[in-house]
Amino acid sequence: MNKPKMIRIFDTTLRDGEQSPGASMNIEEKLRIAHQLEKLNVDVIEAGFPIASDGDFEAVKKIAQTIMGPQIAGLSRANDKDIDRAWEALKYAGERGRIHTFIATSDIHMKYKLKMSEDQVVEAAVKAVQRAAGYTPNVEFSAEDAVRTRLPFLARVVEAVIAAGAKVVNIPDTVGYTIPSEYFNIIKYLKDHVPNIEKAILSVHCHNDLGLAVANSLAAVQAGAEQVECTINGIGERAGNCSLEEVVMALRTRHDILPFATNVKTEHIYAASKLLSTITGIVVQPNKAIVGANAFAHEAGIHQHGVLMEKSTYEIMTPESIGLTQNKLVLGKHSGRHAFIDRLKELGYELSKEDIEKAFVRFKSLADQKKEIFDEDLDAIVADEIIRAPERYKLLQMNVSSGSFAAPTATVEMEIDGKVKKTAMMGDGPVDATFKAIKKLTKAEARLLHFSVGAITGGTDALGECTVRLEEDGREVLGQGAHSDIIVASAKAYVNALNKIASVVKRTSIHL
Repeated sequence: MNKPKMIRIFDTTLRDGEQSPGASMNIEEKLRIAHQLEKLNVDVIEAGFPIASDGDFEAVKKIAQTIMGPQIAGLSRANDKDIDRAWEALKYAGERGRIHTFIATSDIHMKYKLKMSEDQVVEAAVKAVQRAAGYTPNVEFSAEDAVRTRLPFLARVVEAVIAAGAKVVNIPDTVGYTIPSEYFNIIKYLKDHVPNIEKAILSVHCHNDLGLAVANSLAAVQAGAEQVECTINGIGERAGNCSLEEVVMALRTRHDILPFATNVKTEHIYAASKLLSTITGIVVQPNKAIVGANAFAHEAGIHQHGVLMEKSTYEIMTPESIGLTQNKLVLGKHSGRHAFIDRLKELGYELSKEDIEKAFVRFKSLADQKKEIFDEDLDAIVADEIIRAPERYKLLQMNVSSGSFAAPTATVEMEIDGKVKKTAMMGDGPVDATFKAIKKLTKAEARLLHFSVGAITGGTDALGECTVRLEEDGREVLGQGAHSDIIVASAKAYVNALNKIASVVKRTSIHL
């Protein structure tokens, strides 16, 4: 048999994925995700957009200094300032540092956004690639909105940037507009009409506005693309990006018609999905392919019987292939630190000794209240105790009175900028009263967009998890809180979101 062709996996969770509303991450959170992507063995990590903010620059720099396996990419527009700033952060990765520069090529973008002619766009693209190549030979160029670009002009741009030094050329479906057959033909057209196309790797970057990002990416691979740009859980602008776990497992599962392979260590997929969901608060839908809660669940009697007799009757891949273990009841109040630490590592968490101690204390406290500790409980503990925004606001204590004959009242004590403050408020319910008290103490102007409550695990002793989405000055953030008392969990989620608003640095949103 012929050896399968290798497809490079370019992960942009930390750049395009972070542009999901409410998904902004601080440096520590980005570094945690980067370490998990390193375990996954992706080929490229797009760590951010260095010119966007000092925070993004420092995150890219830190990842370039720390991550040793994958290449590290930084995005830049096609101008000198962006490119110089990108390399300033990426230089610590040496030859693994990749400058990823782009400019739009479609008529609609050139006319209304860039206000540039075709010749001006080609000139800007070539100049940008040449400047980037002056820093490193590892240069990628993207033709923004490529699928709505006239093919002869797209071919002209691709030929020009390859001649200028681009080693990777990306053909993005920026607005999620194309369908598989059309995208196949675009890639094939470029392979047939760009004379120097073999001197560069063709890459694809698909958005999911029509729900076709993975299908389009696979069609492009069949047409000759050699790199797929994607994100964990498919997060990203608008409807998201091509999902890493879906495209990788499709290539692994369907070798009969897709003679391709990747370097991804798929047994780390589930841990990556859980870690990202914990950090961002963006919950994976239960019926999500590969990593959803129901992906390997069987309820129908016929299905259950088939699986019991032979798993392959209804399972086209094994849970173990993505790192999902069948045994969830692994810890209890008699468990020690070694078992606790090992399980955290299996879930993708690499914590410092100080953080492990904080999490272990919380674990023991919860174990005294519950008979069994589930993976979801551990995710909540880490999210609540470790993965948090810098705390300008701290919830010290609270007391809520409520009932059918009394107006719900919440008394809340907080530490704000180092000073202890306390107040009481009435509301339409205990949560409303609590939020009003916190809002009064913090003088917050954020608007509550969404509030949800859920039990992390089953049973009346379940740990409750609350998620709130707040908006202020056009920025949206997600806050999470977990506690056996659901009102306390609500307060912690609200305070967590306020801390994120206080710490979030405004970023320039780039659509690619």
